[in-house]
Amino acid sequence: MTAKLNGVFGRPYANLEHLIDEAALDTMDREITRGLLHVETSFTGGTLKWMGVVAPWKMDDGYADAMTTIEAFSDDEFAELVELADDPSRFDLDNRVSYTFGDETDHPFNRAQMRWLSLRHGVYFPWKVCYHLLENDKWEDKHSGTGKAFSAEAKDVFPETIRLLESLPFTEIGRVVVFGLEPNDHAPLHRDTEPGRSLSVAQSISIDPRGTKRFYLSNSQEAAPTIVDARVYWFNDMDYHGVLPDPFFRYSIRIDGIFDRAFLRDLERRSRSLR
Repeated sequence: MTAKLNGVFGRPYANLEHLIDEAALDTMDREITRGLLHVETSFTGGTLKWMGVVAPWKMDDGYADAMTTIEAFSDDEFAELVELADDPSRFDLDNRVSYTFGDETDHPFNRAQMRWLSLRHGVYFPWKVCYHLLENDKWEDKHSGTGKAFSAEAKDVFPETIRLLESLPFTEIGRVVVFGLEPNDHAPLHRDTEPGRSLSVAQSISIDPRGTKRFYLSNSQEAAPTIVDARVYWFNDMDYHGVLPDPFFRYSIRIDGIFDRAFLRDLERRSRSLR
C-alpha cells in the first residue's frame, strides 16, 4: 500500500513561479554564488536519523548519523570530540550521557568537529554549504519575525537577494537559509513536521534559482518520487522530502514565515482551479 502525499490545497506542492521573474532569479543566482565565497558557511543535517525524522525505509542506507556515532564512542573518542569544541571546559567527561550535539541542541557542532566526524568517523552531513541570512534560535520560532532582522553581513553581501525576499508575500519572516549540496551528495528523505501534529501546513517558500536541484517528495517506498518541477514553490513539510544526487553543486533558499492572508486565499483559489 502506498501513502499519498499530504500536499498543498489538494496538489503535491504549490508552484509559485509567478512571484519571481526569470531575470530576478538570474540576479539572485549570480549574487549568491559569488557571495558564498565571502561568508563562512556551515554543515547541517548530520543528525536527522537520530532526530527520528528520516523515512523509515531510508534508516539503513549506510550513511552514518552524527549523534548515533557519538553515542557509540569510547570515552577517549568522546574526549577528542570535546577537545575540538570552542570551549572544552563546558563539558564534564564523567557525565557524557547528558550531552547532545548538532542541530537544534544546546551544543551545535563547530566546523572542526564536523570535519573530524566526517573525516575520521565517516559521518554524512548532507548540506555542506549552509548559510543563514536570517537566523532563528530554535526550530519552533522559525515562522516568527519578532525581534529578528537580516544580519549586517547578509545585507552587505546579498543586498539584491534580500530586496527580492522582502518583496515576497509574507507578513513576517522567521528564518532564511541557503541550503547547498556538493556534487554527488543527496539530501536524505525526511520530514520536518509529523502529520497530525499541526492543523495547518507550515508556511514557507523555497527558491531554486537555477532549477537544477532535484527536490522530491515521497511518502512511500514503492511509489516513484514526485520531483518538484518549479524554481519557486511551497511544499508541505509533513511529506517526506529530499534531494536526489547530481554531479554538480546545487542549492536553494528557504524562507519560513507567515503568509499574507490575501495571498494565501488567492493561492488556494489558483490551486483548487487546477485540480
